Amino acid sequence: MPTPPPTGPLVTRGTIAAGLRELGVRTGDTLLAHTSLSSLGWVCGGPVAVVQGLLDALGPSGTLVVPTQTGDLSDPALWTSPPVPEEWWDTVRAATPPYDPLITPSRGVGVVPETVRTWPGALRSAHPQTSFAALGAHAAEVVADHATDCRLGERSPLAVLERLGARVLLLGAGYEACTAFHLAEYRTDSPLVEVGRPGAVGWERVTEVSITSDRFGELGHDFERDRPVLRGTLGAAPARLFPLPDAVAYAERWLPLHRPRD
Repeated sequence: MPTPPPTGPLVTRGTIAAGLRELGVRTGDTLLAHTSLSSLGWVCGGPVAVVQGLLDALGPSGTLVVPTQTGDLSDPALWTSPPVPEEWWDTVRAATPPYDPLITPSRGVGVVPETVRTWPGALRSAHPQTSFAALGAHAAEVVADHATDCRLGERSPLAVLERLGARVLLLGAGYEACTAFHLAEYRTDSPLVEVGRPGAVGWERVTEVSITSDRFGELGHDFERDRPVLRGTLGAAPARLFPLPDAVAYAERWLPLHRPRD
């Protein structure tokens, strides 16, 4: 049986850059991008073309930032996708290599962030579970000083992006993926949680603010209803563009009202 032809639309580096400019991305922007490659259509050049198109739209004075999270560097007792047998837990804790920003691959955030992470000149932040990678003019500033006990709060790249007036791009991704909302969790009443992970000198435990993307879809729906969000389509993917500080401020008001946590 012959292989069916790919379904479109056909997307290229050039159409990505043009589509981003039409959406409202400007030369010199600092952009936190959440992407879904499979949502775009048939991309000539795959994730490399997507990154090239993003960089073309931003220009040499712009900055591209992506999440490069490593949720697998966590306590195996909490794993569910898939779980591992309890008799393995101690061995996994002892044998898992600690986080190395140069070589530890991202996990669960898609192939575009992993492509950015390995791009020449990319810099990556220090948190062993919720790092970000950046390319461009403000890359060093964005990833510097990511405290290893502050996943997505005041001492993370999100707070730096807020100060820089960055914008968020959701390209084929929903509001559930919007990491900027987590910064608001650190500014509202959120419980603390003990987090286990491999460290440089063995298994370590740190106390962190508990974070969850539960109801972020509803939060995003209300944010888009009440605040200016640029919307369009790039290839087959829905695209949204909005100021990160605006999203954080809205979430700070919304979360205590609609998703209070004890």
